[in-house]
Amino acid sequence: MGNKLAMRAAALLGVFVSAAVVMGADKRPIPVIFDTDIGDDIDDTWALGFLLKSPELDLKLVVGDQGKARYRAALIAKMLERAGRTDVAIGIGLEVNATGGGGQSAWVATYDLAKYPGTVHEDGVGAIIDTIMRSPETVTLIAVGPLPNIATALAREPRIAEKARFVGMHGSVRKGYGGKAAIDAEYNVKADPGACRAALSAPWDVTITPLDTCGLVVLKGAKYAKVRDTRDPVAAAIIENYRAWSSGDPKAPDERSSVLFDTVAVYLAFATELMVMERIGIRVADDGKTLIDPAAKSMNVATAWKDLGAFEDFLVARLTGPYPSRPAPAPKP
Repeated sequence: MGNKLAMRAAALLGVFVSAAVVMGADKRPIPVIFDTDIGDDIDDTWALGFLLKSPELDLKLVVGDQGKARYRAALIAKMLERAGRTDVAIGIGLEVNATGGGGQSAWVATYDLAKYPGTVHEDGVGAIIDTIMRSPETVTLIAVGPLPNIATALAREPRIAEKARFVGMHGSVRKGYGGKAAIDAEYNVKADPGACRAALSAPWDVTITPLDTCGLVVLKGAKYAKVRDTRDPVAAAIIENYRAWSSGDPKAPDERSSVLFDTVAVYLAFATELMVMERIGIRVADDGKTLIDPAAKSMNVATAWKDLGAFEDFLVARLTGPYPSRPAPAPKP
């Protein structure tokens, strides 16, 4: 047991050292856009909280994807307010493929998006393009849902692929849901294969976490209890949303998390130490499967964990730890 704990401590130290290196000598964080279908599965909310608590990442813009545009924008806005991050702009995504609300509707039932103190862009795709094209540094686009916004942005302004890199939670390469041996048509791909194909084949650097790795992340026991019981405002907002989302299984938020797929994409935006990374050609099939194909675009794929337990510890430490220093909220124009 002692050796195992020592190895895990060393792994966690490696992550923190790696994060410091990624930030660079001048300690400037990585500019980030977060494209999310928040409000469907709860893992997007966990991922947004993790992103907000990661000083390596400088969140510039959050855009809801896969329809339900105003519902998603309201969830994003209320989360940002809770975190004290109304300096972050919000984009209204394309109203495609899905309408209405979702499992977290109760949490924003009385929320007025018009009163968000920061900037809300009605054209979320345009905001993605402008944020990337105006940035003096390479922007990291973290995408954790189906990709109609991103496919449309690439069609409207292909040059964004020259000024951004893509980090996504997409696909199933050697394992499927729950770690099973057969691959699956993973939801974020299957929901819009054409959009995913456009995003993954664009001429930017691509990194993905497929089900092989992201499909195994669940917090249980003392790890989950630490997040559940903390008074941290970001973590508390996550648990509030989880309770609303889990109305059909009200005991779950007392005992464990759901599968936290999207948190792994946030981690990959600034570190890879805890994962086995392979360079693989990936082809998106019409049925939503992501197939290994040497003739397809080559990308960085997180195919296995070196230490899943260390990642869980790191995630818990971030969500319950000190809040990164951030600029004062910008006044609404």
